[in-house]
Amino acid sequence: MDPGNEADYADYVEQAWPSLVRAAVFLGARPDEAEDLAQTTLVRCYTGWDRVRNADNRDAYVYRMLLNCLRDSRRTRWWKDRRYDDPLALEQQDARRARSGGDATERVAIADAVHRALGGLSKPNRDVVVLRYFVQLSEKQTAAVLGVPAGTVKSRLSRALAHLATNDHLLDIAGERQ
Repeated sequence: MDPGNEADYADYVEQAWPSLVRAAVFLGARPDEAEDLAQTTLVRCYTGWDRVRNADNRDAYVYRMLLNCLRDSRRTRWWKDRRYDDPLALEQQDARRARSGGDATERVAIADAVHRALGGLSKPNRDVVVLRYFVQLSEKQTAAVLGVPAGTVKSRLSRALAHLATNDHLLDIAGERQ
């Protein structure tokens, strides 16, 4: 890659990294998996930087790559054979959260409620919600990422939001804030 493209790519990585990791988490990956997925996506961007840079909609192209990386990782034998998370690691994670203090407790509770609520959605509906609201893609961009018509994005989004509006996890958080 020539130096001009290298600098352009480096700028893009710096700008895109946080939103790629966040999107991967909301799509169902654990934080460490989300960073791996974002890194794999950006490596694929590097190898095909000309295609990425010249894409009509760069964000849609890259988030489609992220979804493909997530699907690829879930197809591996490791993922299929994984029956449960390591209880010791989960216990240590809970202990770290407890030590982090009072202000973080509310943020953790909200994040947990959002993750649980999103986990209750079907995969297609969760993908639409995450891309539309957490990644902040337009309906047209979301449709391009998912390879579906814009009307499908609208109908999935409508069903997902109706489901989320009645979700007990989110209602509990809303009740606590009033």
